[in-house]
Amino acid sequence: MKERTLVLIKPDAISKRIAGLALDRLERLGLDLIAARVVHVSPELAREHYRHLKDRPFFDSLIDFMTGKFNPGSGGKVIALVFEGVDAVHRVREAAGATDPEKADPASIRGSLGRNAKSAIENVIHASESSADVEHEIALWMKPTDFAQ
Repeated sequence: MKERTLVLIKPDAISKRIAGLALDRLERLGLDLIAARVVHVSPELAREHYRHLKDRPFFDSLIDFMTGKFNPGSGGKVIALVFEGVDAVHRVREAAGATDPEKADPASIRGSLGRNAKSAIENVIHASESSADVEHEIALWMKPTDFAQ
């Protein structure tokens, strides 16, 4: 089934200048890139995006991570991307690998580019977890004018 999925190239990837490597791996999936945008991440935006994790002990660190406090070279920005294609959510999640880079397949994006730092898990990208999450996430990170006509 053709569907959309959201990917965020996170501040650690931008700070380390490996965003292009992550994007290259995503493009190899053969999905259509239909929207892209550089977004300055406010604490409010990060909290809304990760609201399902608000009761977890790492929540405040996650917000700091996403707003660039652990990666000042990122300027607090992410690259938001929307891909479209058959089974896009599943295919991107599979390419991303497990959330924890140490548990991810070494051939995955997170397994090869991520790391566990002292301050946070630097796992390079966020990928929508399910098709149910996609529309909410896209509405948070994108504007209608970001989509190719």
